[in-house]
Amino acid sequence: MSDPDSDASDAADGPAVVLLDVMPNGRPDDDRPQYRKSPVAYGLGTDTFGLYELALDEATDVSVSDRIALDGAVVGRYREVSFDDLTRNAAAEIEYAVEDIVDADEERFVDFYNEAGPITLRLHQLNLLPGIGKQLRNKVLDERKRGPFESFAEVSERVGGLHRPKEVLVERIVEEIREEDLKYRRFVGYEE
Repeated sequence: MSDPDSDASDAADGPAVVLLDVMPNGRPDDDRPQYRKSPVAYGLGTDTFGLYELALDEATDVSVSDRIALDGAVVGRYREVSFDDLTRNAAAEIEYAVEDIVDADEERFVDFYNEAGPITLRLHQLNLLPGIGKQLRNKVLDERKRGPFESFAEVSERVGGLHRPKEVLVERIVEEIREEDLKYRRFVGYEE
């Protein structure tokens, strides 16, 4: 496994990804001889939740759930891909990777509950989250007027009926990653 300290410093320098699948012998559908293949990985961007295919350096020793910098020394080149381009293993890891990203930057995602605003006159960003209807949305809005939320635990504590605020966000992010034809997006491809 790679050195976690070097991965962390690489990831802090620029855009980073959480690895979803690593294929040290290249892609299985690549018909070239083995000596011409390079290691390939699929990753999920930590900032905008973009999906990437990465050509890795031959000597790289990384595994699923490692964080690496897109512009780091271990990545030869990368390209953005769609959900349909992922391997089955990579697709199965998405929910875990999203949860890891949300856990690592809780303040950023709690701020969604603090700052979410209306999309149209009839639709609010909070209503994009699974299970949040008009009543729960109004409870969140009322509570945040009293003061900003500091953690997911506080959101759950102060807003009766919203018992799993982190899981609700993770579910929405995964939905945005998998579904290309959603009308409204708040997390995937969204830059502040």
